[in-house]
Amino acid sequence: MAAKGKAPQVKLRRTIAQLEAELEQRTAERDEALSREVAIAAERDEALAQQRATADVLDVINGSPGDLAPVFDAMLEKAVRLCDAAHGVLRTFDGKLLHVAAVHGEPDVVERTKGLGPISVDAVPDSEPLSRIVRGERFVHIADVHETAAFRDVPVARERMEVAGIRTWLAVALQKDSALLGVIMTYRREVRPFTEKQIALLQNFAAQAVIAMENARLLTETRETLEQQTATAEVLQVINSSPGDLKPVFEAMLDKAHSLCGC
Repeated sequence: MAAKGKAPQVKLRRTIAQLEAELEQRTAERDEALSREVAIAAERDEALAQQRATADVLDVINGSPGDLAPVFDAMLEKAVRLCDAAHGVLRTFDGKLLHVAAVHGEPDVVERTKGLGPISVDAVPDSEPLSRIVRGERFVHIADVHETAAFRDVPVARERMEVAGIRTWLAVALQKDSALLGVIMTYRREVRPFTEKQIALLQNFAAQAVIAMENARLLTETRETLEQQTATAEVLQVINSSPGDLKPVFEAMLDKAHSLCGC
C-alpha cells in the first residue's frame, strides 16, 4: 500500500518539475524576444539619430555656401556626440600642414588643441598613427594608444596622449580622388573601441566635409571669375569713354588689378 501511495507523489513531482522546466524555457524565450525587440529599437533609434544628424549637416552646408566654419563645427559636434567620444578635432590639409578647422570637447582641451597650431606632416614620425592617414589610409582605429610604438618610443607623442587622456583613437581621412584634404579625429578616455557603425558614421561625415570643401572651392572660383569679368568690362568701358586719353584707363586698370590681386 505504501508503494502504491508513493507512485502518485512521484508522478506529481515529475509533473511539477516538467512544468517548472517549461516555465523556465518560456521565460527564457520571452526574455530573449524582449532583448531582441530592445536591440532592434536601439538600432532603429541610432539609425534615426544618424539620419537626422546627416540631414542637419546638409542643411548647414546648404545654408552656408562657401562658409566652412559652421559646417565643420556642426559636423564635429554631431560626430563626437553620436560616436560617444570625449573629444574631436577636424584638420584641413594644404599639402604641407594640417590646420585646426574645428574642435569639440572639454573647454580646456579645446583651448590646448587650438594652441598647438598646425601640424607639419614632415614632422610626424612614421610610428605615430596619424602618419598612416598621411600615407593614404582611409581610416585608422587604435583600440589602445598605450600599446602603440608612438606611445612607447616617442616621448612627445606619449606626453600629448597622456595630457589629453587618449586611450581609444579613431581618425578618418578627408579624401578626394585619393588626395588628402584633411582628417577628422576622435578619441575616448577609456579603452572602448568604436563600433563599425560609428566608424561608418564618421566616414559619412568625412564625405560630407569633402563635399562642403569642394562646393566652397567652386563657389570661390566662380566668384573670382565673375569679379575678373566685371573688372575687365569696367576697364573696357573706360577705354571706350576716353578715346585717346590713357590716364583714366591706366588708373582704372591699376585700381582693378590692385583690388583683385589683394594688394
